[in-house]
Amino acid sequence: MDYQARTDDIHFIIDNVLQAPAQLQGLQNYADIDGDLILQGLEESGKFVSEVVAPLNRIGDEVGARFDAGKVTMPPGFRDAYQSFWQAGWPALACATEDGGQGLPSVMEAVLYEMLSGANHGWTMAPGLLHGAYECIKHHASNELKAQYLEKVATGEWLATMCLTEPHAGSDLGLARTKAILKVDGSYAINGTKIFISGGEHDLTDNIVHLVLARLPDAPPGPKGLSLFLVPKFYSDGARSHVVCERIEEKMGLHGSPTCVMRFDDAQGWLVGDIGRGLNAMFVMMNAARLHVALQGIGLLEAAWQKADAYANERRQMRAPAQAGGRSKSAAEADFIIQHPAMRRILDTQRAWIDGGRVLAYRTALELDMVKHHPDAERKKSAERWCSLVTPVLKAAWTAQAFSGGSECLQVFGGHGYVREWGIEQIVRDSRVAMIYEGTNEIQGIDLLVRKVLSDGGAGMAQLLTSLEQVSECYKNNSDIGNKYAVYMPKTLIKLTEELVLANRNNAELAFWVADDYLRAVALTLMAWAWQQIEHAVDTDQANSTLNTARWQQPAQALRHWILPEFDMRVQIIRARLTQSNN
Repeated sequence: MDYQARTDDIHFIIDNVLQAPAQLQGLQNYADIDGDLILQGLEESGKFVSEVVAPLNRIGDEVGARFDAGKVTMPPGFRDAYQSFWQAGWPALACATEDGGQGLPSVMEAVLYEMLSGANHGWTMAPGLLHGAYECIKHHASNELKAQYLEKVATGEWLATMCLTEPHAGSDLGLARTKAILKVDGSYAINGTKIFISGGEHDLTDNIVHLVLARLPDAPPGPKGLSLFLVPKFYSDGARSHVVCERIEEKMGLHGSPTCVMRFDDAQGWLVGDIGRGLNAMFVMMNAARLHVALQGIGLLEAAWQKADAYANERRQMRAPAQAGGRSKSAAEADFIIQHPAMRRILDTQRAWIDGGRVLAYRTALELDMVKHHPDAERKKSAERWCSLVTPVLKAAWTAQAFSGGSECLQVFGGHGYVREWGIEQIVRDSRVAMIYEGTNEIQGIDLLVRKVLSDGGAGMAQLLTSLEQVSECYKNNSDIGNKYAVYMPKTLIKLTEELVLANRNNAELAFWVADDYLRAVALTLMAWAWQQIEHAVDTDQANSTLNTARWQQPAQALRHWILPEFDMRVQIIRARLTQSNN
């Protein structure tokens, strides 16, 4: 029951729902990208993931990363798989060709990492930060540093870390105490301890590039006093840096990924970007990481669904309720549990979250390419707005669903789900951390409502919601979801946002109380829009005899019955808090 890449579903969303090839061909950089090339890439990456990475998932969990005297040994097979991975060019998919990359669209990289996460979350943690590190070095490092490190990171020959958190400073990075002292040769001596460093030490690659937040002696307190530094595990002359892995954490899940405590003892490093603007440089990594974490949520939920669906189709249990006009059954007969409405409800609901999440995540990856390459300034601006507002929603809502939905999929197994044999309990354990790292889900809600929506008086969110509403108006007569939800929800949310903007002038604390509910309402609105696009694509593609329309109709029904009604509840919660605030 190892994960298998469902490239047919993914290709339908990319090609038919989002019409990605046509959009990409409008960009000079991707003029040669067509559906056949994307399909070929999906099939090859899916084959690698299913055949090479997925079979290592269980041994990664059971054996785990091992620590001994500062060294970390990865689980059996992990190094060989990673060496094959980077040598085949997979980490370099979306990196520029001049940096050793393949110059392919971001959506192809997004799909790859979704599949990798579903197949083996622990293994995938190792290359998960590569693209963010690449962008950080490319846009902020000196020419000397780029010459030495950029191609190695772009190709994945060397892995990278993001060293932010300290024992006393978690989400509040402004409290970081790690020091950087300027040396006569222009480099810096870095001193301090960082915790929760994924892949801080391992044997997958010959070098590790640490990107470290630290503070100069005369720097002001708070986040504006932080600068970013590059500290490698090994220097160009072969000498090892004074970076020590003190231990690895014993964790609930992700046993195949070493979570390290890293101590920097006068470790030589070099400034990346400007002094005092370390967070600005680091946010390039963090924003890329948040989209990847959202894709982890989608991939893990897909993996859980695959296991539960397979089990439900082979496990016989008590008789299912007879449908009207259905055949009569004797008391001795038993049905596959997939025939029971309670099980179908679980599976179809998770399927709706997976498919809707894919539409939104892949659309976000497409928008990233629009930001980079589209010639029109207004189109770039709308793409930036989409990425800014949708990324925190994806990260929070789909990582939460990976955990809760994974638990629901475990329920399909009954008691068998609670034992290790079937592997579903590992997915539940592994998925939990995604709600915490790269900014907790509560921080994502604050980022969305307080920092992004209220900061511009709701103008950006109103523009985004209006664009969804306009598209939905075009499709609503062809879509049951469109008729009932996809127009109503944006209109309601625009009005609610206006009310929150007004209330915030007199009660700044209000937004922090309702940020989670607001993010959830936005997520459900985006889900309605995404599924309207799916229904439209299915409707227009019915002439294709290979399309299984029931495959898409069942989760669409689950969306209407059991997911979208939550929207009114969230709106009611926010309005109740608004009323209380006004009184």
